[in-house]
Amino acid sequence: MQPPNLLPISNPNSPPSMLIPTSSATADTMLLRSESHIIPSSSSSTILLVQDDDDSKIEAKPLLSRAFSYSSSLSSNLVMQQQRRRRIASESSLLSGAVEGCRRGVGRAASDTYVVTKLCFRLLRYLGVGYRWIIRFLALGCYAMLLMPGFIQVGYYYFYSSQVRRGIVYGDQPRNRLDLYLPRNMNGPKPVVAFVTGGAWIIGYKAWGSLLGQQLSERDIIVACIDYRNFPQGTISDMVKDASQGISFVCNKIAEYGGDPNRIYLMGQSAGAHIATCALLEQAIKETGAEQRASWSVSQIKAYFGLSGGYNILKLVDHFHSRGLYRSIFLSIMEGEQGLRRYSPEVMAQDPNAKNAVSLLPPIVLFHGTADYSIPCDSSKSFADTLKGLGVKAECILYEGKTHTDLFLQDPMRGGIDDMLDDLITIIHGDNSETIRANSTPTKRLVPEFMLQMARSVSPF
Repeated sequence: MQPPNLLPISNPNSPPSMLIPTSSATADTMLLRSESHIIPSSSSSTILLVQDDDDSKIEAKPLLSRAFSYSSSLSSNLVMQQQRRRRIASESSLLSGAVEGCRRGVGRAASDTYVVTKLCFRLLRYLGVGYRWIIRFLALGCYAMLLMPGFIQVGYYYFYSSQVRRGIVYGDQPRNRLDLYLPRNMNGPKPVVAFVTGGAWIIGYKAWGSLLGQQLSERDIIVACIDYRNFPQGTISDMVKDASQGISFVCNKIAEYGGDPNRIYLMGQSAGAHIATCALLEQAIKETGAEQRASWSVSQIKAYFGLSGGYNILKLVDHFHSRGLYRSIFLSIMEGEQGLRRYSPEVMAQDPNAKNAVSLLPPIVLFHGTADYSIPCDSSKSFADTLKGLGVKAECILYEGKTHTDLFLQDPMRGGIDDMLDDLITIIHGDNSETIRANSTPTKRLVPEFMLQMARSVSPF
């Protein structure tokens, strides 16, 4: 038999004492005070013989210290594992959120594409396939191709700029969305322009205002581009209702985005100018009638800007018919003959019953080009004269030789000095306009001049 493993001791004559057993997975260890207590065993064991000199003391250490250290290490590992699991779960949650957001975006795009396709086929049933529409669609394609360098740059800004908030919901209808263009420096409440885009009441879309939104936001102005239902998805009453809801959202919610609720301006372009003016007049009539005021007030609008708009639809029916927007289609948009009178802002303002409503209107500024052959500039001049005769502060600013799209597209894409943009900034910023111009980035050219000239010559508008 092999002797047990012995650890050396001193003072073997010391009196015997009790055995202190400890356990191990492979060996038994005992603490002894005397040789007489060595117990041989067939199993492997280790015997600790403890020194008991008077002049030396053994430091007593807790037997659980090693277990406690192991327990602390285990707890630390558990905490680290839990943190790691939480981090992995958080990353998975973010990834799943991104995937879900992308899925919703694709679903919304697919839904919008379906709606647009469906409406296009409905629209074709109204328009037919006459040679005028074929020519106009071909001209529109050429026009878009010539301005494509500018559209690509503006589109990149629209989809990737951190200053653009797209698709903010303001109502229950599918097209009740608006885009916000925010200045880079949000160091205080900013003036706001609520903008209703044009599109012949048929092809209007909120993204059409992205160029104007970009340029005004670079000059310390928040722009809200309001979308609305187009024909045949809706008729003029639906369009006016949508625009009014969008204006209400801006008046009541824009402070949450850094806008100044005391400096809200309303603006419309082409068909959007007609729709916005109708919404403004309808709201004024509601406020003077027995009907209670809705969620916004005409008094919240500091001024109205109309760009290349038509304000007496009765006088424009024949003109639109000659331009390819046939009378039957236009009457469908305007809800019949009665709608032509009801939705003509100039005619509405001249109604004696609307006298009190007209007195509530804010200052009106109408911009128009003298070479506009889509909507003649006489439309703006006549409306401004009518309003001034009714006691409204109104002004018509004409731009010599400018067409329907020059003021809204070609001139901004040309870069450099833009007369209409300067006029807007002067009215909105007032005494601070020169400082704003000096601190803002000069507008750069987006399209070569020869392409702008060619686009102007083939424009179907």
